Amino acid sequence: MVSTPPKPLQSSVPEEDTFLQPDPPDISDLVIEDDQPVDSLYSEKLQRLLVSCLYASFQPGIPFLATANVGLFYALKSPPLVPDVMVSLEVSPPASFERKEDRTYFVWEMGKPPDVAIEIVSNKKGQELGRKLRDYARAGLSYYVVYDPLHQLKELQGSSLALFRRQGGEFVPFDSTWLEDIGLGLTLWQGSFEGVNTEWLRWCDREGQVLLTGEERAALESQRAAAEQQRAEQLLQLLRAHGITPPGA
Repeated sequence: MVSTPPKPLQSSVPEEDTFLQPDPPDISDLVIEDDQPVDSLYSEKLQRLLVSCLYASFQPGIPFLATANVGLFYALKSPPLVPDVMVSLEVSPPASFERKEDRTYFVWEMGKPPDVAIEIVSNKKGQELGRKLRDYARAGLSYYVVYDPLHQLKELQGSSLALFRRQGGEFVPFDSTWLEDIGLGLTLWQGSFEGVNTEWLRWCDREGQVLLTGEERAALESQRAAAEQQRAEQLLQLLRAHGITPPGA
């Protein structure tokens, strides 16, 4: 005798569309743009270099957002952080900037904290290794980088670069300049950017090759094309010297 299967239990969980979504926080009184200038021409150029080369050469296969000097709001009642550069993977830039929520980085709007923040030391009062170090850890970032081009911070003992990785709820120093979780590295590069020849902090790949800006990529392609044209002309001259005239030459 085959027994009749019992009727399925009725779920006590309401249908998905009956859940009430929490109202978004009121940000009408938050100041997200204060029109304050950056610290120096060098800092402004370096910020632009670090952001532009990512959009020109970084291909992680997923959306990402890279910004310079943009506010990071990680808690409604906490003041924003303003990293010189920040990068967030799996986050798409907004389609427009009409809404106030789309004109800065609200963690609750983006769905996650940024992955890395870079601070460029301009003076001894920035608290890059004090308050900011703790605040970025509290904000939930994976990596924090401090670049001190003028060697102003005694804590770095003459070094210009310090990297920190999140462990538990705080940042701890680590020696590697390869940020495994985001597939990017950092290197100090001596060279010229926009006519200024000095030391620059650059993104690089695992082999240490810097990520090129759009202008650098265009210049490299132009050099390759010129070299190829020169090789073709030399080959043509060699053939003619041996009495060979290629068709169409």
